[in-house]
Amino acid sequence: MKVAILKYNAGNIHSVRLALNRLGIEPKVTDNASEIRSADRVIFPGVGEASTAMEYLKFRGLDELLLSLRQPVLGICLGLQLLCSFSEENETLGLGVFPIKVKMFPPRDKVPHIGWNSVHNLRSPLFTGIDEGAYVYFVHSYFAELSEHTVARTEYIVPFSAALQKDNYFAVQFHPEKSGKVGERILKNFLRIE
Repeated sequence: MKVAILKYNAGNIHSVRLALNRLGIEPKVTDNASEIRSADRVIFPGVGEASTAMEYLKFRGLDELLLSLRQPVLGICLGLQLLCSFSEENETLGLGVFPIKVKMFPPRDKVPHIGWNSVHNLRSPLFTGIDEGAYVYFVHSYFAELSEHTVARTEYIVPFSAALQKDNYFAVQFHPEKSGKVGERILKNFLRIE
């Protein structure tokens, strides 16, 4: 199976590659359009700031490429946020796959949200074999609102989308590559999606 990890101006690519290596997959880390188009699966990870990441995607033409893909695509953390229509982080227009706003957590508690939290209302092939209330690892200051595309939810200050799904696009706010056996199973499930 050919798996492409989108190479762009954001961090966290190395840990995603290592997680796939543990599953016997040697992914291609690339920003080459033909390599991405020909992959069986595309992973859009990210840790960083929304507006500079989005500028880089546009500069390289990766924004239009991402919207043209027909194979399963998995956004992780910033990848999820950039697949949404708008982020409050520097008033950034996203790709609009999910017609959802990304907002900053209200300052009523510690921000960013860092650590293990449970996921609920699981309803996606990503969560096959995952128990309701399973714990996964989060690091973020911004969250996607709940919507019809929410396929898992978590609460930290407010309820938010822990995972989204629409057509061939899947996205998780947490880091499956840092979420132990649960995260490993989620990545396996993504690789098995038809």
